[in-house]
Amino acid sequence: MFVCGIDPLRMYLYHEGLCRLSTVKYQAPCGTNLTNLFMHLTNYAINKSHKDYEKNKTSMEDDVGHKRSLTYTMKYIQDQGHDHEKVMFDIK
Repeated sequence: MFVCGIDPLRMYLYHEGLCRLSTVKYQAPCGTNLTNLFMHLTNYAINKSHKDYEKNKTSMEDDVGHKRSLTYTMKYIQDQGHDHEKVMFDIK
């Protein structure tokens, strides 16, 4: 998404994008995991230091690593039996 103005609000949503994944499987925040940044944040600067971080070698590797294309991610969501169109609608 590109925000090009705030008064009035103007933004553009591209058909392709980048999805960053955390290196630790997400669990709802609770007292024992609240400070686990690898679980709750997808920032590259944080996750690159985790032992399980997997870097994509090329842009053609769309199904490996902790960065995926939006196209791949929506297909994955659909393949898991979820409504990927609703997910995009909610993002919009």
